[in-house]
Amino acid sequence: MANYRILGAMMLTIGSPFSQAADARQQIPPGYYQVAMQERVPAEALYSLALTESSKKLPHGIRPWPWTLNVAGKGYRYATRQQAYQALLKFMRRYPLKRIDVGIAQVNLGWNGQHFRSTWEAFDPYINLHAAARILRACYDKKPGSWIAAAGCYHHPAGGKPTRTYQAIVKRHLNQLEPAIGQLASRGVAEPAPGAMP
Repeated sequence: MANYRILGAMMLTIGSPFSQAADARQQIPPGYYQVAMQERVPAEALYSLALTESSKKLPHGIRPWPWTLNVAGKGYRYATRQQAYQALLKFMRRYPLKRIDVGIAQVNLGWNGQHFRSTWEAFDPYINLHAAARILRACYDKKPGSWIAAAGCYHHPAGGKPTRTYQAIVKRHLNQLEPAIGQLASRGVAEPAPGAMP
């Protein structure tokens, strides 16, 4: 099981070895499609959000990094999950949970910690992405029509300048992605008709 999680984290940060496009466009790693499909959000929106939240420059390009913390507005990136977890335990003694974001999608422990059974689990890339996708989906459902607006809500539900700035960064990341099968799913996830069976 541990090997599966390590491989999964690699697939979320590196993607397929065949995904290196000749230009600067990025392909979305397979794990994002898996989570996005299960949570009914566009993979492009989820990956752009993760890039905005936790990107790290790696030898193969800039990718979301699962061992990331943001504490009181300052970002920290660690080499391993264990190092990130140990740092989190120290930060939790000094800061309220509402000032701590964790993992690949930087889920806030104070506002959204209920998505995790433990703080250790919050660093699991797939569990963290599922939590982020649920939050993103809830934002979209409150005001349907734009996944960029939903991303802004994910970051700062109250709106205003922080939301607009965040939306611009997400949009920039979105525009750097290789379109999936000729069309960006972020233009709209097909929603079932009311009363239709899934």
